[in-house]
Amino acid sequence: MALDVTDHAAVIAFCDEREIGLVVIGPEAPLVDGLSDSLRAANVPTFGPSQAAAQLEGSKGFTKDLCARAGIPTAGYVRTASLADARAALARFQPPYVLKADGLAAGKGVVIAETLADAEAALADMFGGGFGGAGAQVVIEEFMQGEEASFFALTDGTTILPFGSAQDHKRVGDGDVGPNTGGMGAYSPAPVLTPELQARVMAEIIEPTVRTMREDGNPYSGVLFAGLMLTAEGPKLIEYNARFGDPECQVLMMRLESDLVGILLACANGELAGVEARFADQTALTVVMAANGYPGTPDKGGAIDLSDAEAHGAKVFHAGTALVDGVLVAKGGRVLNVTATGASATEAQRKAYAAVDAINFPTGFCRRDIGQKEVAREAAREGRAV
Repeated sequence: MALDVTDHAAVIAFCDEREIGLVVIGPEAPLVDGLSDSLRAANVPTFGPSQAAAQLEGSKGFTKDLCARAGIPTAGYVRTASLADARAALARFQPPYVLKADGLAAGKGVVIAETLADAEAALADMFGGGFGGAGAQVVIEEFMQGEEASFFALTDGTTILPFGSAQDHKRVGDGDVGPNTGGMGAYSPAPVLTPELQARVMAEIIEPTVRTMREDGNPYSGVLFAGLMLTAEGPKLIEYNARFGDPECQVLMMRLESDLVGILLACANGELAGVEARFADQTALTVVMAANGYPGTPDKGGAIDLSDAEAHGAKVFHAGTALVDGVLVAKGGRVLNVTATGASATEAQRKAYAAVDAINFPTGFCRRDIGQKEVAREAAREGRAV
């Protein structure tokens, strides 16, 4: 059954007719549209923040202002509402320039410009509608040096439950080149985010965020996905996602040993106190297979043969596929997530790429270096070549 998630009444009727006991809102757009508020008003248990709280993802300027008020470590920034103001604000920063469309842009609304000319061109594109309404305002930030990592926590607005770490690969090309995407692969856990650093993230970033949102009258319930930069001064917040995210969700769920539904329902009902989340002591790694042309206009309709993929011990998650006359075809930009687990990142990477190589997808591509930093670190620790 096709269901339009922008039609809140239809979603509520669907839940009522089928006696749905828990709704988990995955994408960011329905959260920012207030679907969770409508469902809760209809007494449907819902995992995901309110429309007001979802501004943590829906508006980068909102989050930066909250960080400033709460003393949360993050990059210096300026919010701008016009091309003229943005161009003038560039003088306050050094290259490379970090430019972010304020609203939702499917993970592609960030431009890192190496020169002033590139920055001015990117700003003209943003304010000119290159990202639709998301670019009506633009946040300009200082460039942070360090390694990126992701940290996850569940909260019912009061209790906070740490929920693992991961590292994503945002750029489209090997070696982190090319434009940003929604994510070309990830692995979990991220050993670079040590227990000591995770404790700092909780104390300096997650806890002040939850406390400030509650004090502001916008209590946050759901998952906080913190994108972090591990700088010489310590972890700093890059941005928040208000949902698990893709491809990070795949690697987290491959490691989770606890009952996911029970945890999410406890979170939705404000009963997270005392709940635990157990994860396998393994590494999970996922490789995104995308359609040629992504992150621009993807080449849709290409046939895909998965008949031998999972024989290599991997799990293939479908993201943008369809069945046409019995043939599996690409229907979106990011098409498949090929995910494997292992005792190390090295083993998980080997198994994931063995499955990738068993997939026949002539009009698709993937990065060949997902997890490579961690694989190299493992090799260095063991005194062997990569």
